[in-house]
Amino acid sequence: MTSFGAVATVRRLIGERRVGHAGTLDPDATGVLPVCLGQGTKISAFLTDTTKVYRAQIELGRATDTYDASGQTTQLGDPSGISREQVLSALDAFRGLIAQTPPMFSAVKHHGKRLYELARAGIQVERPSRPARIDRLELTDWQPPRLTIEVVCGKGTYIRSLAHDLGQALGCGATLTSLVRLRSGLFDIREAVSLSQFEDACRHGYWHRYVYPIDIVFLDWAAVIVSEAQGQLIRNGQSLALESPARGRETEGQDCCRAYTLDGLFLGVLRFNPKNRRWHPRKVFR
Repeated sequence: MTSFGAVATVRRLIGERRVGHAGTLDPDATGVLPVCLGQGTKISAFLTDTTKVYRAQIELGRATDTYDASGQTTQLGDPSGISREQVLSALDAFRGLIAQTPPMFSAVKHHGKRLYELARAGIQVERPSRPARIDRLELTDWQPPRLTIEVVCGKGTYIRSLAHDLGQALGCGATLTSLVRLRSGLFDIREAVSLSQFEDACRHGYWHRYVYPIDIVFLDWAAVIVSEAQGQLIRNGQSLALESPARGRETEGQDCCRAYTLDGLFLGVLRFNPKNRRWHPRKVFR
């Protein structure tokens, strides 16, 4: 199932037109897919930017055009001489800030077309490398020619590319055979709900228990309670001065905070403009 297919299923089940996901999973991958409903679709970008955790199984000795097991073989090698120590040494080069080339079979655009569209048409193009951030990379199992790694990484990191590049570094080729997203930002696979469970919850009328409030995404930001007049300014998209402005975390170089009414209603997120010393609504929820 594709991420789009999962979203379409949720949309059909709850009868809500505005449904979207926050971070594509490859069709062959499983695991956590945050799904935003209604007003929650406004915060998908905040969720997409979060840290991800993956468990990946890689097979040495074969490379493919898709960098995973579904592709056509492009390279065969002999991994019999590869040791655990060699794998550990090769993995060292992929920690921290790295340059990564996206696979041809990916959603990255080239002159307005998705790379996978070009690849399916038999067209190969040069892809510029992109920065990727890998915070943690551990070898958790070694059963040659297969190995399992756990990866903690930032937005836009391709685990398929990581598997392919590891195979090139070892000189024998490698391909991704299994990928599970264990965590996406706040959301852990231990709290995830399967589509079949969600469908059953919809059938029996209790699916709302699986929905998180929108402001859970911003709980590590400072909060401010505003008056009724200030709340109206926020709803109208107008900036306002706060006598005791709450300082939030740094986001895109600006301080941000979340705003609530006196009775606890979440209004939205505000961004501080140091030029005029006012707070401007960044996202407003009605």
